Amino acid sequence: MSSITTWRVAALLVLLSFGLADAQEITVPAGFRIDVFAEKLGGARALAVDPNGVLFVSISAQGRVVALPDPRGVGRASDVVTVVKDLDLPHGMAFRRGYLYVAETGRIVRYRYHAKTQTAVEPTVVVGGLPHGAHHWTRAITFGRDGKLYVAVGSSCDICRERDRRRAAIVRYNADGSGEERFAAGLRNPVGLAFHPTTRSLWTAVNERDWPGGAAPPDYVTEVQRGATYGWPDCFAERGALRRDPTFDGDPDCRGITLPSVELTPHAAPLGLAFYTRAQFPAEYVGDLFVALHGSRLGLVPSGYAIARVRFRDGRPTAVEDFSTGWRDGERIVGRPVDLAVGRDGSLYVSDDHGDRIHRVTYTPR
Repeated sequence: MSSITTWRVAALLVLLSFGLADAQEITVPAGFRIDVFAEKLGGARALAVDPNGVLFVSISAQGRVVALPDPRGVGRASDVVTVVKDLDLPHGMAFRRGYLYVAETGRIVRYRYHAKTQTAVEPTVVVGGLPHGAHHWTRAITFGRDGKLYVAVGSSCDICRERDRRRAAIVRYNADGSGEERFAAGLRNPVGLAFHPTTRSLWTAVNERDWPGGAAPPDYVTEVQRGATYGWPDCFAERGALRRDPTFDGDPDCRGITLPSVELTPHAAPLGLAFYTRAQFPAEYVGDLFVALHGSRLGLVPSGYAIARVRFRDGRPTAVEDFSTGWRDGERIVGRPVDLAVGRDGSLYVSDDHGDRIHRVTYTPR
């Protein structure tokens, strides 16, 4: 059995074992509420919002991308519409100029998208031959104001020298898949991608290395500068300083490495992220970054299992705080946040591949 097939089977077993976890234990700040928008989807992963405001989610373990319409605006999906199927570990999605782009683990496919009927036709492979599967299989995508397609590709291992320079990097393309360029490197496993609403700079969430015995350097979220390298595999950042990896052979020179913008706790496992750009939440949230912390594996000191809020001022991060907690209670896991998306009405959607739900966070002024 292949490693990818094994992952699919394991994911479905987890869903069957823990699908009844009590989502009511998840907390959000006063004035906010969190509700279940959709559930029993088969393993909800990445999120996107179509031009009409319909929420999309990739069901990686089943090879599907589905739409979750809420035509009456009641805060609950009325249906689960399969838009694309028979895919190889689909993850990231993006909409642009009448097309839906879907990132499978080894390629990116573009579909002509009809928003009124939520149908995708005329598949065209725009980026083929991406590094396939292996240690980190997700491929997040987004479009910048420059019209370029940005793709996050994780490493094939924990610590190693990659043969494919697109691994542990963010790569960008023209919208038709031409003009490949390695935008930034040394990012062990970059997952979420988002552009700051005013500075237009690219941000990503990175899962750092995992040393023997469970030790690890801090995970992080960072602004991604073109041409920069962020240290993996030789170097890492800790408490604002660059350090050499003690488990990796050689005596690397860490000069020229770019420090990450925001350090998180080790094993927090940041995945999806989204800047808040709407008006439903209080004004102090506009321009802040929400980060889904998927959480540490069992057997380690608990870390993550939350939605973090990174406060920004004048385009720069100033503080990190918990926004939503209660996703884990001791050794019992209630849910694991994967991705985030801001809806057209200003709600914040959160996918949870452990409880197999999509949560919807709303705010009502007192």
